[in-house]
Amino acid sequence: MITASYPPAGTCVAIVAPGGYAADGKALPRAVAVLQSFGCFVKLCHDPAERHLRFGGDDETRLARLHAAAADPEVDIVLALRGGYGMSRLLDRIDFTALAASGKLFVGHSDFTALHLGMLSRTGTVSFAGPMICDDFSREELSGFTLQQFWQCVSAPTCTIEFSSPGSPPADLTGTLWGGNLTMVTHLLGTPYFPVVDGGILFLEDVNEHPYRVERMLLQMWHAGVLARQKAIVLGDFSAYRLSDYDNGYDFDAMLRYLRGTLGLPVWTGLPFGHTRDKVTLPVGGVGRLVSDGEGCRLELGGYPSLGGKGSVMRR
Repeated sequence: MITASYPPAGTCVAIVAPGGYAADGKALPRAVAVLQSFGCFVKLCHDPAERHLRFGGDDETRLARLHAAAADPEVDIVLALRGGYGMSRLLDRIDFTALAASGKLFVGHSDFTALHLGMLSRTGTVSFAGPMICDDFSREELSGFTLQQFWQCVSAPTCTIEFSSPGSPPADLTGTLWGGNLTMVTHLLGTPYFPVVDGGILFLEDVNEHPYRVERMLLQMWHAGVLARQKAIVLGDFSAYRLSDYDNGYDFDAMLRYLRGTLGLPVWTGLPFGHTRDKVTLPVGGVGRLVSDGEGCRLELGGYPSLGGKGSVMRR
């Protein structure tokens, strides 16, 4: 059951496009209407006509508009148009100190993971892995779960997520919650934008990545010593890959069994997060308490900035 949830009256949302552009010309107007239906004031820090190659404008324009959204005193939330690719081109020129000092809530996922980890690494600032304009706010059939949990999370200082994870180990542990898109997390390894997190709960998702590629990226982080410093891994949605006869039984479950027997730390599955219609919003750099009885999980979120209000519980 989902309880109706709205942001505080007058919440101002700035839409930025540091990555790709909206392929569907109707997506942005639909999303603006949805945000307005929640009582939000919307500012477009993106011009749909400013396309450059596969990006939502050239690098200088996308960077300037991101900084402008952060500097605008009226803005409460900076929301990504979409992922794709493009944030990596901007990392060395982003003024992370200014973004952190702005007090805005930065929200997105996929390619936006680079901004989350950069902010955490450079300034220790919490941002939010969550929905984007495309397609979470623009699809014709919206996910009530996604939007309700998003508003509940960013409007309150605490939030609890409950999800099914059969076969996962029982536990009760607390640590820094961090992660995002697995490809982007691995891509940043060895750079100044990769945060050093000890005792963390690492959440991961990806799309169009065969299980062997998922395994290879996790082994890269394991060999680099990153996973040895974590308390747990929580896997979200991994979809849209294609198996073949050559895999000979090597599927996601086989890969998962290998990882659980190799990495030396517990791995949970079933987190409703990723390139999927129904997704939760997670504070990257916040505090997570993971409680599991071997069948179901409860992830209690805290230690993050919010628009105000009381805590909430979402069940999936």
